[in-house]
Amino acid sequence: MMPESSVPVLSVVVVIVSDTTTGRADTSHLRPCLRSLGQQKEAPAMEMIVPYYKGTSGIAILRQEFPHVRFHCVDKLSHFIPGGKGREHHDELRARGIAQSTAAIIALLEDHAIVDSGWSAALVKAHRGEYAGIGGPIENGVDKALNWAVYFCDFARYQGPLPEGETLFASDANVSYKRTALEPLRGIWGEVFREPEVNGAIQRQGQKLAFAPAIVYQHRQLQLSTALSERYVWGRSYGATRSQMVGLPRRLVLAALSPLLPALMLLRMSFTALRKRRSIGAFLRALPLTGILAASWAWGEFCGYVTGRPCPLPAEKKRGEDRAPKLAQ
Repeated sequence: MMPESSVPVLSVVVVIVSDTTTGRADTSHLRPCLRSLGQQKEAPAMEMIVPYYKGTSGIAILRQEFPHVRFHCVDKLSHFIPGGKGREHHDELRARGIAQSTAAIIALLEDHAIVDSGWSAALVKAHRGEYAGIGGPIENGVDKALNWAVYFCDFARYQGPLPEGETLFASDANVSYKRTALEPLRGIWGEVFREPEVNGAIQRQGQKLAFAPAIVYQHRQLQLSTALSERYVWGRSYGATRSQMVGLPRRLVLAALSPLLPALMLLRMSFTALRKRRSIGAFLRALPLTGILAASWAWGEFCGYVTGRPCPLPAEKKRGEDRAPKLAQ
């Protein structure tokens, strides 16, 4: 936390992602995240910002519990459909949170993250160097098969230990940037913050990203049905985004190859688990669920290529347009 008279060294933007499948965000994961941020050892002067859509439940209680956190209400989001499924608006909320920040270092987290007690100090130390962005390890914090399956699908490449020093990628679930690196790129992230676009633009400018031992733990309350739906939503969003970047012939090829994705994804995850040699037992225990989640992602990605759109409006579902997607030109 930061005394009112202090100038923040670190701004932490926490985005609520619990509405990927429900269309209504809640704060069930947010309280532990904010508590972990308030219990940092050797913490710098730090401001915490939670941008949230106006329909999010539980904010009023957290305002009282965490008076030093800035809860920024957003009345309207271009990428949010009340009652629908999607993830694009999370990138928009990240951009809104960054715009509200004031510190020289800006960190991004998701609400299910519980940060290590030395997380903020490690970030500030790493930013004393030349690097424009600092990513960190992301660990699974719940020892259940489904949590491991979701973790391996999402963050296996970020399992520690990570080699400290230069990297070509970093996840927006645990990354920080120098303000001086982000400001010239406001035209890229001003409306929506997409991690690959921002990281790529930073590197094209001749600046570098690096890993540092700033660890976060993924703590999620998961059910198989919602995890499967989430995989579909994310896969479809990914396919739709790629469709905008390639021509129709390549979209057809990508759609045709989609059935191979589950095997390819499992193979890549297997290599990662064997290389890390830390959680092979957990990986094998979660493998059946991981395969099911990978298949759900592949179906979503296929639909994204075919339709060229992320998840449709609720009205479209009522008309049944999502049941048999037709190739969008």
